[in-house]
Amino acid sequence: MKVRLKKLGQQVVVITGASSGIGLATARMAAQRGARVVLSSRDDEDLQSAVADIRAKGGQAVCHVADVADIEQMQALAEAAHRDFGGFDTWINNAGVSMYGRIDEVKLNDARRLFETNYWGVVHGTLAALPHLQVHGGALINVGSVLSDTAYPLQGHYSASKHAVKGFTDSLRMEVHEAGAPVSVTLIQPAAINTPYPQHAKNYLEVEPKHMPPVYAPEVVADAILRCAEHPARDVLVGGGAMVLSATERYAPHLGDLFKEATAFSGQRSDQPARDDDTLHAPRPGDASVRGTYSGHVIESSAYTRARLNPGKTLLGIAVVAAGLAVAGRSARQGKGRGD
Repeated sequence: MKVRLKKLGQQVVVITGASSGIGLATARMAAQRGARVVLSSRDDEDLQSAVADIRAKGGQAVCHVADVADIEQMQALAEAAHRDFGGFDTWINNAGVSMYGRIDEVKLNDARRLFETNYWGVVHGTLAALPHLQVHGGALINVGSVLSDTAYPLQGHYSASKHAVKGFTDSLRMEVHEAGAPVSVTLIQPAAINTPYPQHAKNYLEVEPKHMPPVYAPEVVADAILRCAEHPARDVLVGGGAMVLSATERYAPHLGDLFKEATAFSGQRSDQPARDDDTLHAPRPGDASVRGTYSGHVIESSAYTRARLNPGKTLLGIAVVAAGLAVAGRSARQGKGRGD
């Protein structure tokens, strides 16, 4: 069955992990484009602030406090979307937590909590959303990572959780398609993004962690997510850096391992002392920011991702350029002939 999705301005969009980072950027952008938005996270204070900001700018938004690790709270979120807006058209499983440290140094209760959010949160959100989407149609969008395709030292459990999200999403997509349900299932795989990700992470390092470049703006991911809310897509790597890492893992994995061993152990360490303050087990109110504190160059757009999401326009552009070059070449040859 070919899935037809509504224009964003006609949609109700549910977003988990919406009080900061990619989730908050997506909520703001969706509201700016006319969608009615349901924001959810564990942090009531920051959710209320985000909703007030969206409404002040003319958008329509409500919020519902929920922990994605609890299936009943995800079911309550779906019920809240029905109560407030009569249902939903796109459900975005975005909530995630992170961790830095060697695998043999990470406490198992921390690793389990990370999986409760990153993997089981996607499962719970999916199971809460599917009954409605299977009947009414729409988009289910899961936010994975480029680390769904490859791995990184010092982020072993995070990488494993994002591999699990990919396996779950790919399996679900086939089951939904085979059943003939009018649901688009998409996996979004961002590269490093300038969100508060490192500042929210549980940290076992002796210093504050940091991103390694290239680092992209969260709005690049938000735009890709919302494009997939209108146009079905299987999976989308966000950022040319993500494409390079994924391709290296596929075609030259040993070379990729050697490169990461040589760069990632030092490259993920900042020169700032470590803080004992994270959001793994509980939210941190007053932290509702879209962007993080990355001090290097932040890339504000991605030509690769635009081309991936707009293949027709990209091919047309290439054809126009090629035609222009052909005409220019022919004119030059004709001019040379007349001169002779």
